[in-house]
Amino acid sequence: MRRPTVLVALIAVAALSVAVKAVQEPATQKPKVIEVQKLRENLFVLTGGGGNTAVFITADGVVVVDTKLPDWGAPLLARIRELTPKPVTTIINTHTHFDHVSGNVEFPANVEVVAHRNTAALMKEMRTVTGFPPQEGNIFTEHKGRGLPTRTFTDTLTLGKGADQVDLRYFGPGHTSGDAWVVFPSLRVAHAGDIFPGKNLPILDANNGGSGAAIGDTLAKAAAGLKDVEAIITGHSTTMSVAELQEYAEFNEAFLSAVQDGKKAGRSADEIASSWKTPAKYTGYRDTPVERVRTNVNVVLGELE
Repeated sequence: MRRPTVLVALIAVAALSVAVKAVQEPATQKPKVIEVQKLRENLFVLTGGGGNTAVFITADGVVVVDTKLPDWGAPLLARIRELTPKPVTTIINTHTHFDHVSGNVEFPANVEVVAHRNTAALMKEMRTVTGFPPQEGNIFTEHKGRGLPTRTFTDTLTLGKGADQVDLRYFGPGHTSGDAWVVFPSLRVAHAGDIFPGKNLPILDANNGGSGAAIGDTLAKAAAGLKDVEAIITGHSTTMSVAELQEYAEFNEAFLSAVQDGKKAGRSADEIASSWKTPAKYTGYRDTPVERVRTNVNVVLGELE
């Protein structure tokens, strides 16, 4: 199932840039619009206001994956209440970035918040994203720790059972050091967060443990581990397939190889970045601004030293 073409064009780099601006500028009175896409009878994707949010309605309550930008938690909760009268019982955060976790503080205090242990540690600090302007403040400190993870996992964790089961998986670092994959096995759907943002060069957030040297291998492991999944909710784009995830793993390996080859040839980061283009075989991929390419090149070169 696909969202409108305009969302296909959305890339994570642009989305996070807008998110940074939204956090740093004074709030406006523009309405906060959240759109709903129904994936399954009890699973929805809510877009707008940051990263893609999944809403899974179970027998006992609602599981929410990622909660968007600051001040978007309440509108998100209101939209969920239009879908079901059941209470939100669980929030799962795929990673630490503020456009995926900031709404946590606006949910009821008794909601359980779950994340990978690395993400839980990073959320206490809310470090600036590599390649972006310094991030001011810490929304969780400002709310006295409200919304921080209350439950963590290292490799795997299962919540619920039967039709309501949710499996959390960790395949390794990539976008950050704590990228969680959220699987709804009865529905054969997964949520990838921003380690699979869409068909574009990912943000390699070294400040938060991201790795250009590891991301291709991590994505390949995920593709192998999610072979029973039919649809993957991406961080900022359309729902995609495991075959597209495997292709994305290969795309990231191609970028790593290009940087490695450039280093061997004695080329500078600027030279490598200015010459890199998305290989023609990766159809439907968006070209990335050279500034983002340069940032990713420098992240990889730092790992290769």
